[in-house]
Amino acid sequence: MVGRNEPCPCGSGKKYKKCCAKKQVVSMEKVQMDELERVLQTFYEEYPERKNIHSYLELVNSWKQPLQKYLPEEMIEAIVLDEFFFHHRPDIWQGYLEKQKKKQLRPSVLTVLNGWQQPRAFIGEVTGVDDAYLTVKLIFGDETIRLKRESEKPVPVGVHLYCFILPDGTDEENHYLAVSSLIFFPTDHADALKGFATKYASRTEETVDSFLKENAIQFWKLLGEDGYEGGEFTNFEVGVLVHVMEFLEKHERSSEELLELVEDFLVEQQPNARKEVAIAAGAIRFGQEQGFFEPLAMSFKEIAEWFEVSPSSMSKYTKELFEYKSGK
Repeated sequence: MVGRNEPCPCGSGKKYKKCCAKKQVVSMEKVQMDELERVLQTFYEEYPERKNIHSYLELVNSWKQPLQKYLPEEMIEAIVLDEFFFHHRPDIWQGYLEKQKKKQLRPSVLTVLNGWQQPRAFIGEVTGVDDAYLTVKLIFGDETIRLKRESEKPVPVGVHLYCFILPDGTDEENHYLAVSSLIFFPTDHADALKGFATKYASRTEETVDSFLKENAIQFWKLLGEDGYEGGEFTNFEVGVLVHVMEFLEKHERSSEELLELVEDFLVEQQPNARKEVAIAAGAIRFGQEQGFFEPLAMSFKEIAEWFEVSPSSMSKYTKELFEYKSGK
């Protein structure tokens, strides 16, 4: 074994601690994270077992009756799965962890699993975003956590999210990961979420965990009554995308790449437009100039007229999309 103060065997001339020792640390962290991800993935592949299916389906049915007019069936089932494991039958999760700990040889992984006994539900507002983590403030108090990002998809400051969380396995305080479903709510529903938080504020002697367990269905019903249907986009953002898709379909064109870019632009940049069609027109002109679809036999003026917007409004958002794409 190479001593930390000995010359690095890679031949760099530096001490080992100043050179490849750091690379080794990073590698070990990755190995640990891979093992933890495997533990989570395997759980959802193996559970619920046949003997617990009936109980799970009973819980699903109790949720479907009040929520099926608001949310897709598949979404209800996914939400209830976490509720079943972590609010109603935590013994299933804890029994699984005990089995996994007998298989683990790495002490650091065992330490993390010992702290994973009780995932907790978390509803919060995103107050900051960086490459690896979201900064999220609990809607029921002053607690703020760092939540590991699951993808590179843009997440705007100000949106709310829901998930069950566990410590992420690092040595950093208040760093967590989402156990399974990480659900983002469009900014349209901020007032409904504040109303739910106010309801908890009146229950001074109840913990957040017990309140969320007791009012889980009411939380989703409240959002449904506020117009939430399970999507991640605001009504305005949906309107922009629908206008773009309708134009492409009408003119026998298609471009998943353009739609994905416009989605990211809307979510990340939060453009302050008065009309949905202004952004949609700008997106079509941008798509034509960038070759995202087969060229149209239409001038830019004709595209603006089709959307019933001014050429200057269309050009504004074409320019913003160019700048956004250049900065990605």
